[in-house]
Amino acid sequence: MAQTLLFALYSSMQLVIDGLPRTRQTTAIKELVEMRYEQQVLVPPSPLTFDEFVDLFGEDDDVELINGVVVKKMAARDPHEDLDAWLIMVLRGYTRVKDLGIVRGSRTAVQVTEHRGRLPDVLFVHKERESIVQEKGIYGAPDLVIEIVSPRDSPADIVALEADYRSVGVAELWFIDQKRKQVRVLRQKDGYQEEVISQGVVRSEVVDGFWLKVEWLFAKPLPLELDILNQLLGIDTTPCTAWL
Repeated sequence: MAQTLLFALYSSMQLVIDGLPRTRQTTAIKELVEMRYEQQVLVPPSPLTFDEFVDLFGEDDDVELINGVVVKKMAARDPHEDLDAWLIMVLRGYTRVKDLGIVRGSRTAVQVTEHRGRLPDVLFVHKERESIVQEKGIYGAPDLVIEIVSPRDSPADIVALEADYRSVGVAELWFIDQKRKQVRVLRQKDGYQEEVISQGVVRSEVVDGFWLKVEWLFAKPLPLELDILNQLLGIDTTPCTAWL
């Protein structure tokens, strides 16, 4: 998630692309993105669909689809990336041992509408719903979405992001605020119920038995992933530690 700077392609470029066949237009758009890499948003001649978006852009392209417009996300800073990697490792390790479902990171696009797609920092899909996880993206609502809110993220960006996830029916949302050192949890119950947690434990109601201490999320350095997994899974490592 990041603030974005809109720009329009030169009218001459639009005219050239408009005159091309649709299949060639997508190639031309991709080439323009690469040529104008320093820009933040690409406005195509006509709104891209989610299917066109995932065909055009891959795991090396950190972009989202907003109302048919390709929006390049700003590079994340190290605290964001460190926590993102930690969350994926812990949640993925836990759900694999428990055989609960699929965990994906911020290179997996989630379809919101025909012309909108988001890239959550972390997402989880129950194994009973694995059919929504397809090769090119997620076609349906994840059961859990975790977003890391960085100090540079604007309130407007967060509101828009939350609205998208609500609209597709994500059952549980975690917004981890690195500036305020708190977690805002939204759960789908007669609408959405909100809970803000600044100390103690954050518990998931969609990932069976999964919980995290708030202090872990903001520790420097972050706790060792293996130590956290051992606690979550109830594995006693005392004999091993004593032997070492």
